[in-house]
Amino acid sequence: MTYSTSVQIREQFEHCLAVIRQASLEILLLLDMKVSEGKDPRWFLEQLDQARLSLGGWASVARRLNLDDAQMSRFTLHLRHLQQWVPQYESGQEVSNNQLIAALRFVTELEYLRQKQPLLKFAPPEGEDSSAQQQAQGQLRGLELTLKALINQAWPDTVKLNNQLKIQFGADKVRRWLKLGERNDVLSGMPFGDLVMMLVDKKEFARHYAPLFSTPSSLSLFSEPRATLQHFLADCRQIRNAVIANQPLSLAQRSLVEHYHQQITGPVQQAFSLGQTRVNPAAFMPPSPEELSSFWDSARKKDRLCGGDNDDISDSIERPQTRRKRSAEERDQLISVVLWALVGIAVLGMGAGGLWMMNQTSAAPQASTQSVATTSRVEREPSSPREQLVSMGIAWDANNLRSAIDRNNLQVTQLFLRGGMSWKVSWTETAFAAGNDETLALLLRYRAQMDESRPCRRFMTTTGHAMLQGGSLTSMHKDFLHTFCTAAPVVERQRYDTEQARRRAQAQPDAQSKKWLTIQTAIYDEVR
Repeated sequence: MTYSTSVQIREQFEHCLAVIRQASLEILLLLDMKVSEGKDPRWFLEQLDQARLSLGGWASVARRLNLDDAQMSRFTLHLRHLQQWVPQYESGQEVSNNQLIAALRFVTELEYLRQKQPLLKFAPPEGEDSSAQQQAQGQLRGLELTLKALINQAWPDTVKLNNQLKIQFGADKVRRWLKLGERNDVLSGMPFGDLVMMLVDKKEFARHYAPLFSTPSSLSLFSEPRATLQHFLADCRQIRNAVIANQPLSLAQRSLVEHYHQQITGPVQQAFSLGQTRVNPAAFMPPSPEELSSFWDSARKKDRLCGGDNDDISDSIERPQTRRKRSAEERDQLISVVLWALVGIAVLGMGAGGLWMMNQTSAAPQASTQSVATTSRVEREPSSPREQLVSMGIAWDANNLRSAIDRNNLQVTQLFLRGGMSWKVSWTETAFAAGNDETLALLLRYRAQMDESRPCRRFMTTTGHAMLQGGSLTSMHKDFLHTFCTAAPVVERQRYDTEQARRRAQAQPDAQSKKWLTIQTAIYDEVR
């Protein structure tokens, strides 16, 4: 890194911190927290946590900010990640690329929050710079073409590629992509998010792409190159969606695209110069104005036909099921139809019985008395869990169960579980962070109702990051790992993650790499 580059990175970073400090004052004011000045990211996170406690939970904080649960979780996750990289900062201090990227990622989250909450006025959008916009759009185009070239190199036979995509995504999607794309080119019809999944899927990455991205100097923001690549490309997808919607990119978004393009295409370019790959990212840059315009016109047309590109980018491609599993709403509807049918039958039976009793009143006084007594007993029977929830003013909805888990409300959580509602391991993050062991133990008692298809990757990643921040692997963490994460594929993935952490600790033997290796090893020891 040259001196001028170092100064430029520091100036960009200090600009990001200035935006974060200004935004923190306005956000905390909305949350009834009176502060005189904004400070470092760790201070902001602590103040947000105090606001959570005073307002009664993250759900209340999210309502004040006009965010849903997923958006609030993403916001706090970006802030936690920033404070890990930058716990404190003094003016003039040296800044690394990773610290700048973490700051830029959080600034883009703040910009998104400003769009959702009109009361926030910090850092108004700057004037549009057409040349800078075109440069960022060209870099996004170069990234997408590089991904397609890498996938084509891994799967040179189009027939085998199509068959593989049918296995991974389903035949219906492949037929739609072939129809949208160019002749005999299925990748040209795929949404950007699905292209990313073809690269960052654990099996695909280990089999085809891991050697290309093994350079220690790049893709090191997260614990491993694959995870870093996944987060970077997920951010690129959001920025790409803004371009498709004809929204001008902010300075933070343009800076992120520039850094992402450098960190993702840099290792591929180096491998090309060494003859290790045929993919040459430099061939895609810079595009002519005609090429750039044609590319984005085609991308907008495909996006309209596909209905958008907003699905989550996960660790692994979830293969389609041959028989679609009913959703919770569909199961509730089916149960409701059956219950109403039974009620109809019962009403008809009671009507017929009433007519018979009117004709036989003199012969069956005891039967009438018994019927009244039976009705009285039925009325005195305790109501069902669903009825108890309705009497409490709580709708039968999965979001209400998740909210009860977050609030550590044992009574409401138990009523939902007794009523048969399913739950997900990903809903326990707040309970683990707050140490609500009673709620977690209650969920384990209803482990058969846990219906998350692949719960372990997110749970193990969250646990690992909590340990990286100073937490410990508690007995409750171990119980969840033993209950849900001892299947052979999960153990094999964790073995691979542990081995990758070991290699990174050997290549970059700093304190953080060694600590991450210790964490991965501890988790692996529990699940194997």
